[in-house]
Amino acid sequence: MSLYARFSDQLNHVLDQLVAAGTLPAELNRGAVAVEPPRDPAHGDLATNAAMVLAKAAKTNPRALAAELAPRLEQLPGVTAVEIAGPGFINLRLAPDIWREELAAILREGEGYGRRDLGRGTRVNVEYVSANPTGPMHMGHCRGAVVGDALASLLEAAGFQVTREYYVNDAGSQVDTLARSAHLRYREALGEDIGEVPAGLYPGDYLKPVGVLLAAEYGDRFVAAPEAEWLALFKHKTVAAMMDLIRHDLALLGIHHDRFSSEAEVVASGAADRAVAELRAKDLVYEGVLEAPKGKVVEDWEPVELTLFRSTRFGDDQDRPMKKSDGSWTYFGVDAAYHLQKLERSDELINIWGADHSGTVKRTQAAVAALAGRNALDVKLVQMVQLLRAGEPVKMSKRSGSFVTLADVVREVGKDVVRFMMLTKRADTPLDFDFAKVVEASKDNPVFYVQYAHARIASLGRKAAEAGITLDRPADLALLDEEELALVKLTAQYPRVIEGGALAHEPHRIAFYLYDLAAAFHALWNRGNDDPSRRFLLEDQPDLGRARLELARGVQRIIRSGLALMGVEAAEEMR
Repeated sequence: MSLYARFSDQLNHVLDQLVAAGTLPAELNRGAVAVEPPRDPAHGDLATNAAMVLAKAAKTNPRALAAELAPRLEQLPGVTAVEIAGPGFINLRLAPDIWREELAAILREGEGYGRRDLGRGTRVNVEYVSANPTGPMHMGHCRGAVVGDALASLLEAAGFQVTREYYVNDAGSQVDTLARSAHLRYREALGEDIGEVPAGLYPGDYLKPVGVLLAAEYGDRFVAAPEAEWLALFKHKTVAAMMDLIRHDLALLGIHHDRFSSEAEVVASGAADRAVAELRAKDLVYEGVLEAPKGKVVEDWEPVELTLFRSTRFGDDQDRPMKKSDGSWTYFGVDAAYHLQKLERSDELINIWGADHSGTVKRTQAAVAALAGRNALDVKLVQMVQLLRAGEPVKMSKRSGSFVTLADVVREVGKDVVRFMMLTKRADTPLDFDFAKVVEASKDNPVFYVQYAHARIASLGRKAAEAGITLDRPADLALLDEEELALVKLTAQYPRVIEGGALAHEPHRIAFYLYDLAAAFHALWNRGNDDPSRRFLLEDQPDLGRARLELARGVQRIIRSGLALMGVEAAEEMR
């Protein structure tokens, strides 16, 4: 159990004592009570808002409740002082031995340090990427892929049972267009001069290998055949080829999904009928007519009776059609059915979507809330990535099929750089990816800065071994000074970062934390540049050297663990 979790348990025991004494009412909601680092380290080692959030229920003011808590908190093992600050915050100071024990725990538990059973096996479905199978992965897909994959790892570290899912949009007009585009390349592979690819078809060269495979399998059988004879077959074959390509590209990023769900199979399964039946039983589906589009006159608009979902009951601005007038399902209708299937095998759903899907969030969450009877879907919108080269935008042309593929970027700068950079900002803010800057060896490049900290410590270990400084016996951590213990305090926050990131569904918190930890380590390292006695490796003071080496190893293990959650390999040396 981490230090913060341990003190949270002890605080709860103190609150139980106040309940028993009649100071606090029984069955208080303590969900908002927190034990955390103070914003200013000068104020102490731990802070709690317990008096602030519980005072109203206790029918008192926060400072009065804090005064009841403070004497009891002073009795906790390892607490040296308790101070009431501001309107009722409580700051605690801890004995140095508490931090030395926490460093020993980090060294003992290794990369398992900080992992929690917070989720208690709750089944969480994380759907991410879900790019249309109409071409290779490009950088527009990359950020959502990394965010989703890192979030899945973070949730697993917090004790959730995670399914990584990809929704294959293999139905609809875009897949028909894909099949027609493949048919064109199929004829080309058989020797036909197809000229310029007609407008409306996919022009990219990535379909040429598909055409070759189709030509090898079917010869000229479908060259002059009516579309009805080959369209369904070519759709199936081409989608399968595109998904193989997508899986390959995702593997370059170290991403592998547990499940691929097909839109076409959802339609064929009858899940949409089941979803409508469930919603109709709750009086949430009816036959009706939508209002005419507002703001302008649409000459060809006619009122048509549709099967509508009452999404306005859930805050949407209008009810949404689940079926078209011809009886076929709308995309929303199929999407509702797909989420019903996910609910049947998961407790909570998370979708990682591009920002261009923002208009469908509210209706989808409404459908899931109606089907689940609770708010079971969180949607994280991921903003676009702007590609730059030395500050200049990288130009692409959709018309010619020219775009920067994910595979090209990974081959140029490496998987670890791509993955780390995708997490250096909140997912809902735009991100610049400059090919020149992401490989710079500077503090301004977070990828390098964090990797350099890990590599420095790895080098320190090698140099210590060469100097005969070993860790064959326990180091005397009492030799660590206040600055060094301040670094331990930062490492001890790692379990909180995992918990907070998992609950908020924000994997970027790991990247932010690792950068701060690396900066603190580099600052401690650099003090030895001016004063040799402050260096980590001290051959003339082996006991102090061993203690500092253990401190460095503790930092290294946290960095390695955090990088692993991000899907990034820790560098042993920088080249």
